[in-house]
Amino acid sequence: MTAIRVVAFGGGHGLSASLRALRHSARDLDLEITAIVTVGDDGGSSGRLRVERDALLPPGDLRQALAALAADHPTHRLTATLMQHRFEAMTAPARESVAGRGPRIERRADRSKDTLAGHTVGNLLLLGLIEMLGDPVAALDHAAEMVGAQGRVLPMALHAVGIEADVVHADGSRETVRGQHSVAVAEGRVEAVRLDPADPPACPEAITAVREADWLIFGPGSWYTSVLPHLLVPRLAEAIVASPARRLVTLNLSPDKETIGLSTADHLAALHWYLSSLRVDTVLADVKWAGEPEPVRAAAQELGAELVLVPVAVADGSPRHDPEALGAALVPVLGATR
Repeated sequence: MTAIRVVAFGGGHGLSASLRALRHSARDLDLEITAIVTVGDDGGSSGRLRVERDALLPPGDLRQALAALAADHPTHRLTATLMQHRFEAMTAPARESVAGRGPRIERRADRSKDTLAGHTVGNLLLLGLIEMLGDPVAALDHAAEMVGAQGRVLPMALHAVGIEADVVHADGSRETVRGQHSVAVAEGRVEAVRLDPADPPACPEAITAVREADWLIFGPGSWYTSVLPHLLVPRLAEAIVASPARRLVTLNLSPDKETIGLSTADHLAALHWYLSSLRVDTVLADVKWAGEPEPVRAAAQELGAELVLVPVAVADGSPRHDPEALGAALVPVLGATR
């Protein structure tokens, strides 16, 4: 029996949650997992590398996807943990003792030159691999081998993109906000979002994965900056619509700052707004966090989908998906293709 080919779209923590859940599902199902990752990140370490090194791709979300797919072998887990290690700023002048054959030398570090602070090892590793190999897909495949990734990680486009949004403020004024980080923290309601450039070169391997998939999974994650951008890459959107795969949407547990004011049902309506020909088979939502189910069910039906309500949040009451619970919920859905 052939594996069930699953493609998960997103970025950041939301995609990581989805990938960890799929790894749990893979204990009961034979899954072939591909993550297709947004490339609009311009904050933190990724943003600095885009500016300072003119990085072809922002590595942060790609790194997080690799870590989420890392194998459980101690060597692979240690490598994944190393990739996630973030250098902290030096809080006091550090002394470095260098012992050689000659006299002992003491050097005092200069905090003004602490260029590593805020960077993660994995971001620098991916940047180095991309520069060395000249091929982002080959670089990601090599990094995947380093962590024994139980799946493949691909970018949605072959170079970084910008994210722009039209934001309406409480006083009725409008503003165009540029940059993924700025959109994510904007004060106001996002009215429309778009990519710059509007037609970035889609990753060919990502297109192939979508065409050959059995399931396409969208969410959870930041709706405007991690989920919807995939629908705004024209060639990728065409492949998503044309794919014979079934489609599943995993809803967030609570609104992000960028989607404050949007109901759970509105999140589904946004998918139709940005890709009107998108059809969905299943919408998965937490039974507690979904709120009043009927509006959500109606919005799901507008996309052609069945609403499945299950407990998938962590037990402490915080708005975070539990990978084991989400993975268990995915098993009967993904296994229905058999």
